[in-house]
Amino acid sequence: MNVVGHRGASGSLPENTPAAFALADEMGADGVELDVRLAPDGHGGTRLVVFHNPLPDSQREVDELPSFDDVLDACGERMLVNVEIKNSENEGGHDPTMAMVAPTVAAMRRRGPSWADRWLFSSFNLDTMNHCRSVAPEIPTAFLVSDLTAESVDAAVDGGHVAVHPWVGTLTASQVEACHTAGLAVNVWTCNDPDRIRELETMGVDGVCTDVPETARIALGRDDDPAVLNPSWERRA
Repeated sequence: MNVVGHRGASGSLPENTPAAFALADEMGADGVELDVRLAPDGHGGTRLVVFHNPLPDSQREVDELPSFDDVLDACGERMLVNVEIKNSENEGGHDPTMAMVAPTVAAMRRRGPSWADRWLFSSFNLDTMNHCRSVAPEIPTAFLVSDLTAESVDAAVDGGHVAVHPWVGTLTASQVEACHTAGLAVNVWTCNDPDRIRELETMGVDGVCTDVPETARIALGRDDDPAVLNPSWERRA
């Protein structure tokens, strides 16, 4: 089961900052999850920033947010990178035109072939993920959900997505099995409890998003193991 640092090693350092992602790498996380938004640059243009909440109203505060490129630089040469596009209708900044997708894809492609197998898109907005599939079919996509239902599994399959990302709270082993039968990986969010992390691995979950990558590695008995040099999003048999 992959250990994925939630917004970096956010249990130890401020979330979605270059330092938090660098620390997740040092802790041996297999990958990280980050939130990308399109923000005004204060000069009539836009730039990609890494930030979970709706953007601040102050341009000064927006200017202080880390750029997508700065965060990717901090992710090193090894870890998987789950890029969550923030575009939910119930949040500020929702954009039905998907204007943030093209520059995000361009920034990812600029990283070149050595990054090609590291990427995974995700979003709570299924239309956004379907759009990503259409403009960047080489980048795998996942459907983020609060509650894993048969309908959400069917939607992920119909959209050609490779995974579902359900909330950990109510997930059951039978749901994981149903997703695997449908050909979907299951990466859960967000779990910091060592006992539950071990239970998730027993259930066959493919990845756990956690604020405490080091704690997760200890819970899984991997604290003395070297960091995985070539982790993969591929579902393990």
